[in-house]
Amino acid sequence: MTDCIFCKIIAGEIPSTTIYEDDEVKAFLDLSQATPGHTLLVPKKHVKDIFAYDADMASRVFARLPKIARAIKASDPAITGMNIINNNGEVAYQSVFHSHIHLIPRYSDADDFSIHFGDHSDQSTPESLEKVAAKIRAALED
Repeated sequence: MTDCIFCKIIAGEIPSTTIYEDDEVKAFLDLSQATPGHTLLVPKKHVKDIFAYDADMASRVFARLPKIARAIKASDPAITGMNIINNNGEVAYQSVFHSHIHLIPRYSDADDFSIHFGDHSDQSTPESLEKVAAKIRAALED
């Protein structure tokens, strides 16, 4: 794709600080660095988001994730955890429409990165959860 920043990075048209690369994926440091070591893992094939993956592509891309995550963690003894995030669609904060996975190292209380999940458990009943689950199970059968 000619106007995709990640495709240009993969092609070497835009420089990046690469930490890992093979025939399927490229992993490079995010310019924004939410925390030190914040890395993006991108498939070399241009796909918009997770909804465009087939099972084969998913297995190839996601199979590399643990190795890269372990290397990032091993690179700094201060890293005590990691958020792995994949945003899909504008409403989910996807800003570059080439699928990518954020690996964000966590440094105990020493970083200011946060994710907040709203607690709506008071609105969830077994019946309402079952309705949602039934819709998803039906979609899985298609």
